[in-house]
Amino acid sequence: MDLSIMSEDTSFDTIVQAIRSQGWCIVDGFFKQEFIDALAQDAKSINPDQMKQAGIGRSSDHQVALNARRDRIQWIEPDSPVRKQFLEAMEALRVALNRKLILGLWDYEAHFARYEGGAFYEKHVDAFQGRSNRVLSTVLYLNDEWEERAGGEFVLYDEHQQELEIGRYMPSKGRFAIFLSEAFPHEVLPAAKTRYSVAGWFRINSNAGGRLDPNQ
Repeated sequence: MDLSIMSEDTSFDTIVQAIRSQGWCIVDGFFKQEFIDALAQDAKSINPDQMKQAGIGRSSDHQVALNARRDRIQWIEPDSPVRKQFLEAMEALRVALNRKLILGLWDYEAHFARYEGGAFYEKHVDAFQGRSNRVLSTVLYLNDEWEERAGGEFVLYDEHQQELEIGRYMPSKGRFAIFLSEAFPHEVLPAAKTRYSVAGWFRINSNAGGRLDPNQ
């Protein structure tokens, strides 16, 4: 597996230890700058009209709710070199997390997300306890020269005191967030300009008989 896209400073152990001790991690410089530039160019090249309006819920429960979120998405398949490299890196991280934390992670799914100026995603959790196969959520930011006045922060809330902010994080290019899907409420604040990211989830197989739960 080619991990040449990973930064020389990247350590899976840093993420493993943070997830073990606190359930979340924010890392800058996880990938090499050249790879982030290529992934960002890929995201920005997608025609917004070809992206799907994001909704809430999954499968038969899925519905568009513009009062809750207003991003547009495109699911990532290994159909280009840069997308394939990203998914391979996440597969390597999945293996490391399983080896060190015995999480039973089965697979990983991800999509590009585009937030136009003013778009947001209200406070939510990515999984409901006992009702989802999503275990760990990831967000990778792809925004050039993001200034504080542009807004669009990722806000992470405490697991037990869910009105208490753990932190507000600018969507700076190359910043990588990973956190327990069931545990941590989070939101995306409105931004003054278009904002790009990759959102993803490490999942378990919660169905019997070795059949994988439907994705996306």
